[in-house]
Amino acid sequence: MEINTPTLGGRVVAAAVAAGALATTAGVVNGWGAVDQPLNSMATNMDLAAKIAGSTAAAQPRQQTVHVIKPGLEAAKLVRAQQLDAGQHVDQAIRFAQDGYSARQAEIQRKADADAAEKARIAAEEAAKRPKVVKPAEGSFTSGFGGRWGTTHYGVDIANSIGTPIVSAMDGTVIEAGPASGFGLWVRVQHADGTVTVYGHVNEIIANAGTQVKAGDLIATIGNRGQSTGPHLHFEVWLNGSQKIDPQGWLAERGITL
Repeated sequence: MEINTPTLGGRVVAAAVAAGALATTAGVVNGWGAVDQPLNSMATNMDLAAKIAGSTAAAQPRQQTVHVIKPGLEAAKLVRAQQLDAGQHVDQAIRFAQDGYSARQAEIQRKADADAAEKARIAAEEAAKRPKVVKPAEGSFTSGFGGRWGTTHYGVDIANSIGTPIVSAMDGTVIEAGPASGFGLWVRVQHADGTVTVYGHVNEIIANAGTQVKAGDLIATIGNRGQSTGPHLHFEVWLNGSQKIDPQGWLAERGITL
């Protein structure tokens, strides 16, 4: 016999199955046959299923449980499963990080050393190309070393307009820059071999005492100060800082002509 019932949800079907199972069990206990139980018993079972379904209809939807796997926990389980010492692995990780850091620092240092060596090489090449001695000023040679007007002229004169650049003849250090008797203003530069070069009658001092200069660096400008017959540079050379020699010959020995 067919019994038409509405389509039921999962929980209702489960309730119906449960009720049927209970009724069947009761029938067996009472001596019913599993197949030929009375129709009223089947109806009773359906009523029971309906009641159970009704009692579950208002129940809250089943909540789904989400399991969160924590990497740290899983790692601990793995270590335990493999019977490994976690402390050893931490030490290994630290050593690995330290080794990597040391290698990186060594690479950085090697690069810095290579860059410094390259800069030094370039500087050395530029220094080799740079002249060791230069003409102290451009202009006309007007007077040389020796006797003049009943006195000794201890330098050479290079005439040019006021403001013309005066440069250091060689690398050295400015040891004096300021007023000087007869020169108005002067600049004196001491060089590595002890030689001192003198620049007199200057109009403006550019390099003050203590300044390190290279050959060709601007130190002053041509002027007409002191006992002067016109704008010019009076240039002297003092060997060992005191022995005044002919600047024209000293320059010529170094490839500079006036």
